Amino acid sequence: MPAAPDGPRRETVTGVPRQARRPLGHTAARSEIDEQTTIGTTYVRSLMRSQLKAGLTALGVLILFIGTLPLLFMLPESVTGSEVSPTLWVWLSLGVGVYPVMLLIAHWYVRRAERNERDFTGLVEGR
Repeated sequence: MPAAPDGPRRETVTGVPRQARRPLGHTAARSEIDEQTTIGTTYVRSLMRSQLKAGLTALGVLILFIGTLPLLFMLPESVTGSEVSPTLWVWLSLGVGVYPVMLLIAHWYVRRAERNERDFTGLVEGR
């Protein structure tokens, strides 16, 4: 009988120990943030400041819009010159006019917040 081959030989693969490997996408900026150094804190505060600025801008536009509604309610009276019941005008402006504007402001805010986060991620990952 012929001798059977020994089969595949086992090979030991060695590499850098797992503790010494840096995770994928781990950059100097990310390690600064993870270690909570002064520069890392500055990065995070920058993101928080830009998010706060976007939020306050959206809130300011909303307050400005809502604050002018009483002037809008007086519009029919000033146009017609008589005291016509503004009830229909008020309900139309509140029910139909306010919500699209609020949705536009919300849409702008979400896009701005996502862009801030995307810019921050690009900065941290070094893209």
